[in-house]
Amino acid sequence: MQKIDCNSYNVIVNEDYSILHNFIDEYNPSKLFIIVDENTKRDCLPILIQKIDHPHILIEITSGEIHKSIDTATALWEALINYGADRSSLVLNLGGGVIGDMGGFVAASYMRGIPFIQIPTTLLSQVDASVGGKLGIDFKGYKNMVGLFQNPDLVWVDTNYLKTLSARELKSGFAEVIKHGLIQSKTLWSFIKDRALDYNDQEWNDIVFDSIKIKNTVVSQDPRESGLRKILNFGHTIGHAVESYYLETDKQLTHGEAIAIGMICESYLSHKKGLLSTSALKEIESFIRKIYNFDPAIQINQKRIIEYMTNDKKNKGGQILFSLIDGIGSCTYNIEIGKEAIIEGLDYF
Repeated sequence: MQKIDCNSYNVIVNEDYSILHNFIDEYNPSKLFIIVDENTKRDCLPILIQKIDHPHILIEITSGEIHKSIDTATALWEALINYGADRSSLVLNLGGGVIGDMGGFVAASYMRGIPFIQIPTTLLSQVDASVGGKLGIDFKGYKNMVGLFQNPDLVWVDTNYLKTLSARELKSGFAEVIKHGLIQSKTLWSFIKDRALDYNDQEWNDIVFDSIKIKNTVVSQDPRESGLRKILNFGHTIGHAVESYYLETDKQLTHGEAIAIGMICESYLSHKKGLLSTSALKEIESFIRKIYNFDPAIQINQKRIIEYMTNDKKNKGGQILFSLIDGIGSCTYNIEIGKEAIIEGLDYF
């Protein structure tokens, strides 16, 4: 069995659905809820229902980061109340990072917490959100500003769902795979860097499984993000600010596109700090630009990016803190970078 033990729960990858079916049977929920968006309702729900065949109540939300909001969370809480959900109910979150983050947050806060299962359907959610218990919503334009840590009862990963994704969605998730290689696995980096997302089914299984293992290794040592877990933020300090800025515009970036920009900028900052060689910087930048083929006309408002970064919840005492790579496959954290250097990094991109 492709199973990863994450302390209080398991992540199971590409196994017989009878395991999931039996897990639900044994839990014997008073009511089973499945949260979907319009995309997973169309593409993924038929697969799941065929496999588990449990009576359930479907709750649908609208897809997109812009809907990962307090208004949507309120609508979900109201739906659970109206359908009579109690503490013996079970929630299945079938979708990408938005549904996993928000559905988990709603379940973990409803009646002070009811059990939930994450069934990530995008590459991003499978390799990133599937481990770590981070749940939350965006608030006042800031990503994941309101939330909590709460582990699911189970994470069920089926890489066959990746076949339902567009090329852009697949690339979005691939940014986290790149990050995992850069911060902790030269082996994973070497495997992906000379290819172009043309993996077969077994290779996707291995990539997803290895990425989850990398994240779990880090999270298990620092579940509350007080130290080592901060290395998972590589590319995200600038990347989240870029993503938040583009949410203000009519030309939004995917999470992975923003993080890819962040990784180029933060690799440059790693180089400026003397942590990363020139050749490694060029190797990283060349690969990321090849995958994402950024629009040459892309514009980044540096003032707004700095404003978003100033309010990043990872900061301490007003200092903007970074996780930077000190070589491919290694990362350090709590590196203070001044605003002038950040602007230089943005200029470099």
